[in-house]
Amino acid sequence: MREITKLQSAVDKAYQNFRHDNSGANADYIPFLAQIDSQLCALSIVTVQGDVITAGDTQYRFALESISKVCTLALALEDYDANTIQEKIGATPTGLPFNSVMALELHGEKPLSPLVNAGAMSAASIIKAQSIEERWQRILAIQQKLGSKDIYLSDELNQSEQTTNFHNRGIAWLLYSAGYLYCDTMEACDVYTRQCSTLVTTVELATMGATIASGGKNPITQEQVLKPDNCTRILAEMTMEGMYDSSGDWAYTVGLPSKSGVGGGILTIIPGVMAIAAFSPPLDTVGNSVRGQKMITSVAKELDYNLYKCI
Repeated sequence: MREITKLQSAVDKAYQNFRHDNSGANADYIPFLAQIDSQLCALSIVTVQGDVITAGDTQYRFALESISKVCTLALALEDYDANTIQEKIGATPTGLPFNSVMALELHGEKPLSPLVNAGAMSAASIIKAQSIEERWQRILAIQQKLGSKDIYLSDELNQSEQTTNFHNRGIAWLLYSAGYLYCDTMEACDVYTRQCSTLVTTVELATMGATIASGGKNPITQEQVLKPDNCTRILAEMTMEGMYDSSGDWAYTVGLPSKSGVGGGILTIIPGVMAIAAFSPPLDTVGNSVRGQKMITSVAKELDYNLYKCI
């Protein structure tokens, strides 16, 4: 009970200190995201024992966006193996923005990382399926198994994204031309867009992270969702590319595997211990939630968690 009190204190402190920070702005290139209330703010922890600690607007459902890439990577690793995913998609930071075409041009059209848009479409395309609907349903199912059965596709958000995803369609054709897309080109782009258009709460997002933190066992449902070895690979990918262009700075200052999304969510994982999930729509210039970064940094420092700490 003392540990739970300590966690709640750290969450409450971070939430109260940063909930009114007015820095950043909502993503405006996706109409649905531009209209979200910028004052929304939430912070949650789920431990590997299944304890849930929350503060703020934790019942609000927000767009999973790029954090969905973690779930699809997890499914791809389950369908194949780490070596196959490394060979067919990659496991190296691109050093360029998450939607960069130049990154493909510089590396022979290989996407390098499943946590950038090109690699995420490649990962969606490699999922074992006989049809577009089977591919989509398997990706939705892994999100639900990792987080909660209540995660669902927002038709409004999906429509908003599908009608503005021309850049991603171009990336998909480049992948196809180089042999790094493993299903129909527009099918891959369509399914990738859908996976980004699901809605989650911070508790569900933290549950996703806690499932990975516990070696693939969902601490709420007790289902073994992933193989433990695959969780190790996921955490490595999150460390290298999870926070867009500021992934290196994040590793340097916070030292924990994380993944952000332009919907305002951030997921941070402390292996073997717990996951922290934050949500607030205003983003910095890179695409990471401003309040989310500050809240998670505060909690990590308050609880003294950093993977690179030696003593």
